[in-house]
Amino acid sequence: MATRGLSLLVAVFLVHLAGIYLYYRGFLLTRLSLPDITACQGGSCTITPSHKRAVVLVIDALRFDFVSPHPPKPPSPYHHNVLVLPQELTASQPSRSFLFEMFSDPPTTTLQRLKGITTGSLPTFMEMGSNFGGSSVTEDSLVGQLRAAGKKIAFMGDDTWTTVFPDSFAPNMTFPYDSFNVEDLHTVDEGVIEHLFPLLQDKGAPWDVLIGHFLGVDHVGHRVGPDHPTMKTKLTQMDDVLRRVVDVLHDDTLLILMGDHGMDRKGDHGGDGDHETSAALWVYSKGPQLVHPKASIPSFLLSTRVFPDATVEHRHIQQIDLAPTLSLALGLPIPFNNLGTVIPELFWHDKAGKDYTRALSLNAMQVKRYLDTYRQSASGAELDKAWSELERIWRTVNFEAHTKDVEAQWLAMTMYTRNALAACRMLWAQFNVGLMRLGLILLVTGTVAATSLYFKLRALEAGWQEWTLEARRWYLSSAVGGALFGFVAYLTVSRFVKGLDFAESLLFGAAAMLSLVIIASSLPSLSNIRPSLTSMPLPLILHAAAFASNSFTVWEDHVVTYLLITSIVPNILVGFTAPTARLRLRILAFSALFAICVRLMAMSTVCREEQQPFCHVTFFASSSLPSPPAPILALSIPVALGLPWIMRRFLRISKSDKGTATLVLLGLLPAVFLLGAAFWVIEHWDSSEQFGPEWAGVLRSARTWCARVAVGLVIFFGYALWWLVPLCLEISSEAKQDGGKREVTVIGFANAFGAPYMVFWSLFLGLLYAATQLTGQVVLALAAVAILAHLEVVDSVRDVRGLEAVFASGNPSAILQADELRTPVIPLRFSEITPLALLAMHAFFATGHQAAIPSIQWKTAFVLTPTMTYPFSPLLVMLNTFGPHFLVALAVPLLALWNVPPLPQPQADIKARVDAVRAGLGVMLYHGTLLLSSAICSAWLRRHLMVWKIFAPRFMLAAVTVVVVDVAVLFGVGVGVGRVTERVSKLFAAMNPDKAKK
Repeated sequence: MATRGLSLLVAVFLVHLAGIYLYYRGFLLTRLSLPDITACQGGSCTITPSHKRAVVLVIDALRFDFVSPHPPKPPSPYHHNVLVLPQELTASQPSRSFLFEMFSDPPTTTLQRLKGITTGSLPTFMEMGSNFGGSSVTEDSLVGQLRAAGKKIAFMGDDTWTTVFPDSFAPNMTFPYDSFNVEDLHTVDEGVIEHLFPLLQDKGAPWDVLIGHFLGVDHVGHRVGPDHPTMKTKLTQMDDVLRRVVDVLHDDTLLILMGDHGMDRKGDHGGDGDHETSAALWVYSKGPQLVHPKASIPSFLLSTRVFPDATVEHRHIQQIDLAPTLSLALGLPIPFNNLGTVIPELFWHDKAGKDYTRALSLNAMQVKRYLDTYRQSASGAELDKAWSELERIWRTVNFEAHTKDVEAQWLAMTMYTRNALAACRMLWAQFNVGLMRLGLILLVTGTVAATSLYFKLRALEAGWQEWTLEARRWYLSSAVGGALFGFVAYLTVSRFVKGLDFAESLLFGAAAMLSLVIIASSLPSLSNIRPSLTSMPLPLILHAAAFASNSFTVWEDHVVTYLLITSIVPNILVGFTAPTARLRLRILAFSALFAICVRLMAMSTVCREEQQPFCHVTFFASSSLPSPPAPILALSIPVALGLPWIMRRFLRISKSDKGTATLVLLGLLPAVFLLGAAFWVIEHWDSSEQFGPEWAGVLRSARTWCARVAVGLVIFFGYALWWLVPLCLEISSEAKQDGGKREVTVIGFANAFGAPYMVFWSLFLGLLYAATQLTGQVVLALAAVAILAHLEVVDSVRDVRGLEAVFASGNPSAILQADELRTPVIPLRFSEITPLALLAMHAFFATGHQAAIPSIQWKTAFVLTPTMTYPFSPLLVMLNTFGPHFLVALAVPLLALWNVPPLPQPQADIKARVDAVRAGLGVMLYHGTLLLSSAICSAWLRRHLMVWKIFAPRFMLAAVTVVVVDVAVLFGVGVGVGRVTERVSKLFAAMNPDKAKK
């Protein structure tokens, strides 16, 4: 049941959504894909192929140092010098074998890398999201050129290829396998091997290009990391496969081995770290020599790089260079959208490099043709800043083409293609400033509206329900009127805002007018509120200001810990001056418990690349071993069983551990927590093969059912029980000795609102528990204790302030009046909300997350199912990532309900509802302010070197966090608070409160 104030929260939520959408549309642009296709007659845009056929083997996540002859120091026994065939043949046959390190443009996800390899084009930041549900490639590509030339493509392995290139492979030579089952280390690789060698050994097999995509190395990385014996086993298998391939390879076939991306130290990828963007490429020709033995390739054509922690330079190329290189090597035109540059080593067939000159000329002309077409498109103005320099270099290319200085010609053409690449990399970091400004306007007005509404509810007290009903009509009318205004604006001035379409005009008009009406309707009642310097939300101000610095943003996990501890200092000061010994002890003891929980949570860390070498991973066993630390394994079961007991002890303080609380905290939650912990303990046994590989199927089935039973218990039993019988009371009655009316005893009366809501909240904790890895489960337990400790501190501080107010009134005897249970009423303060808002961020970092793509814990996609299953797998990843925010935001209404007695009625019911709305509005305001600051700083620093590495991911985190927190508040206030207050008011309305023992 929704409370009467839910419409106010919905209005703020809708403004947040509109602001996020418009800013997102301007800040996170997508690349314009031109539909043109390179076509030529009689080979005018290609060269004579060096090989008739090609075998392309992709070992997913094959990082360069996995095949490098000079790995970093000290070398790892698990992934260095294990796959050694490429370095052996490169050393023994230097004219036929070449080993490269490739730079893979971020995002380093498989789908985007396959697009780059086959089209030669660049991805954009937001394209990573399509990795879970990729769409087909519509632009010109190597695969498309092969089909246009009548070539047949055989394929086996990662089914991402068949997703992006549907109907492109020969039907009787296509064998796709599920690409997202990271739990399975062998099925895909064994399937590739099963179908690869029969096609290679059959001389009459009708394929021209054979593509095999192995997934085992990537899955081992995700599951146990690169520094694990399983990785050595997998790389040894790949080395054996390569040796067999070379043995049966025909002389007219070119062999290409590559990684689509690398992996970080713990085996994950997706971001732009050095280890993630580093991929290996090995090219081998068993027949024709690739480079003439007496040829000398100029050094300016051969860029080199030293791999991190290594000491020897190696040949370095761009991964998108593969598209023009393979196209020309196979006698095909270069894909139209290509921005790569041909690799010299594959075209230096004679001493003078004539084939290379021809290949590079075709490459430069293709890039020029692409840029000219892009220049004439609707987005062509984006090239304005770089166009004059590109034209100047092109004139040099034309001039040098008429001279005999071939090296100058090579240099000029290479400079043109590389400058074009650099310009386009900057081009697709461009922004639609107009849409960004509209989004910022909504975020600013939305923040002001939430602030004014927060204070308005404080000022209203009585009569807030009538005002809410009236405000609801205003909000609806203003949104409709604003949409009409947006329609008029679209017809008149939309041409001045680039990219603003009809729907966005309506959206901006409706949201802007709604914000203004909220502000206007709230201002008249704010005249009596006098903010002071001590009431300023300093932690929020400092937190928001931190986003202006890339250093503070990188180290936000430490900043949040400091601010969180600082936020409880005012309560501690109150504790020292409390008028009674009991209140002093309660405030100081529970504050200490809160601080201890926060510090213990801070011991759990994961490190983003920018924090190295000053950060040490403790969430996992090590930075390269994504398994739980040994102390966490030992603590997992005691914590799972002890947390419900601790929660019940908190309820026992107010004697509200009765009714539904007993069933949930003594029966349901221990079972749910134990099953959630058991899942990850068994997963660790399975991943580390402690019982041998023959137990893998049994362990997989056992942990799957542990998770399913845990989730099922919460959803189908826990929430059903709570909905039917939410109250945590024990009611008894007995007849008086004089034979008069019966006397009713209510145990748990003082916390009649808070206890059932806490049970409601704890059920979501049970859901989140199963989706969180073992270290994160301990962190969640500490966060739960910290929340309950903070509630007790707030309750005691309010008692202190109530006593002070009574004694200051000159009528101390008022506190003894039976009908004044809290005299006077102490309003909710923003400083009471701030620690919980900070605790949400603290829990996010402590559960193994950072504002960086590589921290996403993909393992959680397979908690309920052994394979990628929609929609459960993506939802589980989202639950794992943003569950801490949802959990803490869901607890915020407890600030209004904890230890609040339900008498007198109906005033107590009304006060509980309005305070819950204010509490929810306060946490929405906190995170909304962080979003506004992140958006402003990202817009201001959009040309900063670290914009895509630091500021853009932090804005995305802030945007999703706001949506998650807003939804949590709406769910908590609308369902939790609504149901609790409804049942409590019905119960006590049916009783005679004057005869109830309290």
